[in-house]
Amino acid sequence: MSSPQALEDEQGGGDPPRDLRSVLVTSVLNLELLDEDLFRGRHYWVPSTQRLFGGQIVGQALVAAAKSVSEDVHVHSLHCYFVRKGDPKVPVLYQVERTRTGVSFSVRSVKAVQHGRPIFICQVSFQKAQPSPVQHQFSMPTVPPPEELLGHEALINQYLRSPCDGMRGVRRGGSEDRLPISLGLPIPLPFTFRDPNLQEKYRVGLNRIAAQEVPIEIKLVNLPTLSQLQSMEPKQMFWVRARGYIGEGDMKMHCCVAAYISDYAFLGTALLPHQWQHKVHFMVSLDHSMWFHAPFRADHWMLYECESPWAGGSRGLVHGRLWRRDGVLAMSCAQEGVIRVKPRDSKSKL
Repeated sequence: MSSPQALEDEQGGGDPPRDLRSVLVTSVLNLELLDEDLFRGRHYWVPSTQRLFGGQIVGQALVAAAKSVSEDVHVHSLHCYFVRKGDPKVPVLYQVERTRTGVSFSVRSVKAVQHGRPIFICQVSFQKAQPSPVQHQFSMPTVPPPEELLGHEALINQYLRSPCDGMRGVRRGGSEDRLPISLGLPIPLPFTFRDPNLQEKYRVGLNRIAAQEVPIEIKLVNLPTLSQLQSMEPKQMFWVRARGYIGEGDMKMHCCVAAYISDYAFLGTALLPHQWQHKVHFMVSLDHSMWFHAPFRADHWMLYECESPWAGGSRGLVHGRLWRRDGVLAMSCAQEGVIRVKPRDSKSKL
């Protein structure tokens, strides 16, 4: 992959202030070297489930693997399994095994350990750049640019100001009544509240979400209207980027940041057709795979296109594509997870 510096004009600018370094680089993905091929990672943001965020484990594991290869190779794929619940109260140890170092391809195995037991295993493959005349890709969907869309926090704040009126327009200045339903994102399913107690309970919940220091910026695309909620497809799109400035540094770091980002709200795509009737009882990732196609800047806006082709057996499968703003397909992702639900109360007071 080429240097991200060449992408400045292609992918679009919009850099955050350069004195605001991304916490994903300075903290989350900044591993402590304990011994050769042995690292320790710490936590920055822990979801309300009090389980370690899967994207953090994937990103840190890729950092550990990348430190064991030469500068002239770049990650092209990774495949991993989450085998145990992560404990947010203790650090994670990452053990790297140099499985193979070849002329063109190199493979590293990474095991994440807590309390003496593996919680995560991963295989990462790196490749030296090799030009080829065989090239093609799908076309990027046509969507509004991120500058025309309200951010995740803006949607929450707007609803907090006037929860009984619903949301007005996901686009800035829009006029359609729209609601910030979960879309796989950590926003509870809202309605127009007739019960003031429920209204206040929802307001408290949204305030808690707004206060979370998630190191990712999100802008939702095509937020559905209330009438569309009962017939949603398992598809969603949103613009995403790392908070803060990462810059034109090592492309490996941008890949590690993208690995962190790729797990955010991904599995929730499989719930979209069902959340009207069911609420989540238990949802965790089982595995996660990524393929890296072209260089990119993880601190620039990218379009995350997600879809779920299948769900059943208390599991859901999701596919994703991350697009640069110039229409280049940067990454593809796939994940399967456990999804257990409970029926919504048919006697709701909403």
